[in-house]
Amino acid sequence: MSNASLSPLPCADRPDVTARLRDALLGASFTADGLLELLGAPAYAALSRSETVPALRATRGDTPLERLVRLFLLQQPVPHARMADVLPVDACLESGWLVRAGDDEVAATVDVRPYGGPGGEDWFIVSDLGCAVGGAGGIGNHAEGVVLGVGGASMTLAGLTVRTPVSAALDLGTGSGIQALHASRHATRVTATDVNPRALHITALTLALSGAQDADLREGSLYEPVRDDETYDLIVSNPPFVISPGARLTYRDGGMAGDDLCRSLVQETGEKLSEGGFAHFLANWQHVEGEDWTDRLRSWVPRGCDAWIVQREVQDITQYAELWLRDAGDHRADPAEYQARYDAWLDEFEARKVKAVGFGWITLRRTAAAEPSVTVEEWPHPVEQPLGETVRAHFDRVDYLRTHDDAALLEANFTLAGEVVQEQVGLPGAEDPEHVVLRQNRGMRRATRVDTVGAGFAGVCDGTMSAGRILDAIAQLVGEDPVALRDRTPAQIRLLVEQGFIEPA
Repeated sequence: MSNASLSPLPCADRPDVTARLRDALLGASFTADGLLELLGAPAYAALSRSETVPALRATRGDTPLERLVRLFLLQQPVPHARMADVLPVDACLESGWLVRAGDDEVAATVDVRPYGGPGGEDWFIVSDLGCAVGGAGGIGNHAEGVVLGVGGASMTLAGLTVRTPVSAALDLGTGSGIQALHASRHATRVTATDVNPRALHITALTLALSGAQDADLREGSLYEPVRDDETYDLIVSNPPFVISPGARLTYRDGGMAGDDLCRSLVQETGEKLSEGGFAHFLANWQHVEGEDWTDRLRSWVPRGCDAWIVQREVQDITQYAELWLRDAGDHRADPAEYQARYDAWLDEFEARKVKAVGFGWITLRRTAAAEPSVTVEEWPHPVEQPLGETVRAHFDRVDYLRTHDDAALLEANFTLAGEVVQEQVGLPGAEDPEHVVLRQNRGMRRATRVDTVGAGFAGVCDGTMSAGRILDAIAQLVGEDPVALRDRTPAQIRLLVEQGFIEPA
């Protein structure tokens, strides 16, 4: 399909109409909370799985909210007369938010999804028809220039982002504008770029309908629209990271070979970050035969940047191909065409000796440190979103450990982080546990094995005694040489600080 199959978009330069439409939506409780109350949790959750039947059943009445849900979220034509007392219908028809359907009905030209901001804001994410719920494959719309709404990846990135006040923020590959919308809360100036001009138009609609500040919208790929002398305190990107044979779908396929788009994005970011600035990306990367995937990612990190890279999931090449073939709705196509597309994916991977594909998060921070810190790890376990504060704290700990040698650690005071519990693992009835585990119930929800000294040390960290004095007391209690204990324990203290189990007092 071509861009010609996509609906014309509403005018982005009619703030008067957009403001009236926003007021009407809010007046009818067309909000995230209002939807949840109307639909109920099961039907609300079903929307994210591309299942609209429960929501259709829940909106068979005739309240203003039910009509709005059918119109803007479920794409059902609604009688003109039934919308006249809910929306400024004529103004919406004139400006392109609505079109006439049949003799006496109106239909929406775009999806509008209520979205709750982190501070309780009532926002609205605009996207192409069929793409606010369940992605492009959910309702069969996979036109080349389609602009998707809010998905799991979008919300993951929004939750990962460090939210501190900044002067300038950059959203690369803005799509429907959700990252720019979040950035508008804490950035004085927001720039949003996209290779797809339709996405920039929709971002303008999202910002306007949400009552947010305007962004500087620029067309182009990656950093092409950014001037050489421009730097940013925050850069975020949910790029078209899918590793695919060709660039068939703009919203997901980067058009570069293998994982080169993600690599290029990360490597070019160093020069665009201000000192102390953060960059957050979602990315895919290849697992290549004979190559350590962690080394591959370390090679991406630009000079002068600390990095924290977390691999959240790995799929073999058949799983990966099937995932994105389904995403585009190709599994519903002619079987021979589906097989040909599947073969093309596998041919591409085999040519590059790719055995699997990893997915995860990449965070960079510009630093003046002589030796930047690069952490690459695999963590497929559940975490607690939002993680922005956890990410910021990780880099604070990097700074602390970089400036404290073992002697300084022993002189320092520490406190046990909140909601850390201790688990003892061993055979039932055994006098002593086989090992002790410290587990976090917040943030990354890490777990780490410690010996009895490490467990005892963490348990008494309340900020009142230095680490060295605590170890001296433990040595006396267990009958161990205090000098030897001081010599061997700093590495364990350093690990507990690095992973956030204890914090400098």
